[in-house]
Amino acid sequence: MSAEEAHERRVIGGVDTHKDLHVAAVVDGRDRVLATASFAATRQGYRQMLIWMRSFGSLRRVGVESTGSYGAGLLRFLQRAGIEVLEVTAPDTQDRRRRGKNDDFDAQSAAHAAFAGTRTVTPRTRDGMVESLRVLSACRKTAVAARRIALQMIHNTIVCAPDALRETLRRMTRMQLVRTLAAWRPDLSAYRDVEAAYRIGLKSLARRYLELHDEIADLDAMIGAIVDELAPDLVARNSIGSNGAAQLLLTAGDNPERLRSEAGFAALCGVSPVPASSGKTVRYRLNRGGDRAANSALHIIAIGRLRTDGRTKAYVARRIAEGHSKLEAIRCLKRYIAREVFTLITRRRQAINQPRIAA
Repeated sequence: MSAEEAHERRVIGGVDTHKDLHVAAVVDGRDRVLATASFAATRQGYRQMLIWMRSFGSLRRVGVESTGSYGAGLLRFLQRAGIEVLEVTAPDTQDRRRRGKNDDFDAQSAAHAAFAGTRTVTPRTRDGMVESLRVLSACRKTAVAARRIALQMIHNTIVCAPDALRETLRRMTRMQLVRTLAAWRPDLSAYRDVEAAYRIGLKSLARRYLELHDEIADLDAMIGAIVDELAPDLVARNSIGSNGAAQLLLTAGDNPERLRSEAGFAALCGVSPVPASSGKTVRYRLNRGGDRAANSALHIIAIGRLRTDGRTKAYVARRIAEGHSKLEAIRCLKRYIAREVFTLITRRRQAINQPRIAA
């Protein structure tokens, strides 16, 4: 094939990503597999993969699996190169059942999906402040879990402690207890003694708790600063805190324009109504799909407004009077909150991009 023919031919790529090695496939304009090859999961490997794909023709787009984990580096590289990238969301079960599974088949399946536009979504970009927010939020989540475990261990240890030790600690508040234990100075050389071992263990757990407490406070300050910069109007609304706003920004991503409508954002958050009608019965059920962390954030906002906002109370009361259950009314309320959040995020994104367009 001459260079001119290769340039005129339009091809589509697909990549099955792994930790150390990516497997790529190329299909032509009739969805026929042209070739499959493996490349290292490094910048040099990404460069070689792109050159290899372009050697078959004009590369229109690439379908990539796992753009949020193993494929994140490849996603950034291809986007900087001006290549349209689609995230392949799930394997073709019928094709896998028929042909079996290996890395070549998975790469070819990703290319077929990118060709047909099925099982694909526009991936979130991972080069802006929302990505920074994701990293910090993930660290905070694990720190909160570790702090909770440390506190549980403190209480469990006190329950089993000798009577004299237990009686002095059982009536303290949480922070009184933690700070008292952290201030202890047990004899570290007496660790063979039971009471001394309890004192050493409780002091260690208390110091761990306080270190994690300070770490979470630092992360909260950084997350709050990013949220205030990205969406100040969002945290200004009733019952929307920094952590809830951070989760909703993470769900929308650095490029919320990939969501074509507020209905799409609601479906992504798992709050869009799902028809469950039959015969003369017309009803909607709870959506159990979508991002459950975003759904939880919307639920917390809804409960907060139900306690503090008069209009929200009146809305839920009206829904209940119409014959809906309280859970159904809250489901509807979460749908309206998702619409409000999407509008605020989109408006802020337009305001951020406006100076760039003017320049």
